[in-house]
Amino acid sequence: MIILKIEDVTKTYANHTALDHVSFEIPAGCIFGLLGPNGAGKTSLIRIITQITGADSGEIYFKGERLKPDHIKDIGYLPEERGLYKKMKVGEQLLYLAQLKGLSKSEAKARIKAWIDRFEIRDWIDKNIEDLSKGMQQKVQFIATVLHEPSLIILDEPFSGFDPINANLIKDEILRLRDNGATIIFSTHRMESVEELCDNIALINRSRKVLDGPVQEIKDAYKTDTYQIIGNGQLMITSPDFQVLEQHDNHGTFRADVKLLNNTTPNDLLRYLIQRVEVHSFIELVPSINDIFIRKVKETHHV
Repeated sequence: MIILKIEDVTKTYANHTALDHVSFEIPAGCIFGLLGPNGAGKTSLIRIITQITGADSGEIYFKGERLKPDHIKDIGYLPEERGLYKKMKVGEQLLYLAQLKGLSKSEAKARIKAWIDRFEIRDWIDKNIEDLSKGMQQKVQFIATVLHEPSLIILDEPFSGFDPINANLIKDEILRLRDNGATIIFSTHRMESVEELCDNIALINRSRKVLDGPVQEIKDAYKTDTYQIIGNGQLMITSPDFQVLEQHDNHGTFRADVKLLNNTTPNDLLRYLIQRVEVHSFIELVPSINDIFIRKVKETHHV
C-alpha cells in the first residue's frame, strides 16, 4: 500500500523554484529518508504535505485520496525549527497539543503518562519548557508529535541537538513506531543514520528529485564489482580479468582493492588469489548511501 503519493509537485517563491516537478511514492509502514543538501527543497515539500503551504501545481495523495485539511489529524510533524510554548508547563502543553489533534482529555492524559514513564521524565511534568535543556525540550516535542498516534510521522532533522544517548533513544522509538504500523518520513542532510534506519529514500537536489527507491536496491545498482582483499604474501595480479585499484604492502601482508572485469565472478577472483597468496579477508566494497548521495549531488551540479 502507498500511503503518500507525490505527483509532479512544483513550488516557486518569487524568483526561486523550491520544487521542480517532483514525483515519488512512499510505501506504508516504512521509514522513508527524504534526503538532500541544505536548500534542496525538502522542507518546502514537507510544508506542502502538512498543508502549511500549497503547491503551485501537482497533487499529493494521502491513503489514495487527494490531500485535504482533515488528513492533518492523521499526520504528526516535528519541524526542524522547534516550537514549544516557553512559559507553559510540560504536562499542560502536551495536553493542549493532544487535544488539538482530537484526543479527549482522559485519553490524552493516559497517553501522556505512558510516554513520560517511557522517557523517564516524570519529574519534568510541572516544569516550564524554558527551564529545560534544548535536548529535553526536543524530547517533549517528539512526544507531542506522536502522542495522537498518527499513521504518518514527519521528522525534520530529528537528531539535531541530541547527545548520542538520547539520539539512540529516539532511534529506538522511531523503529518501534514503524514496527507498530506507522510510516515515518525522516528528512535530513546528514547521512550517518540513513542506512541504519531507512527502508526507502528519495534524494532531492536543486529542487528536483534525482534518485528514489528501496535502499538496498539503490546500493545494489551502484555496486562496482570491487572487492577488498587482505592477506599474506606478495600480491601481483597480471590477469586482464582483474584490475587493482589500490594496493598497500607491509612486511609480507597486503591490502588491495580489486575490480572484476570481463564478466568474471567473485569466485573467479578468489580462485586466482588462493593459488598465489594466503587470503584472510575478502569483502565486497558496496557504496554507502553517503557515497551515492555525494556522487548524485556532484552529477546534478555539473548538469
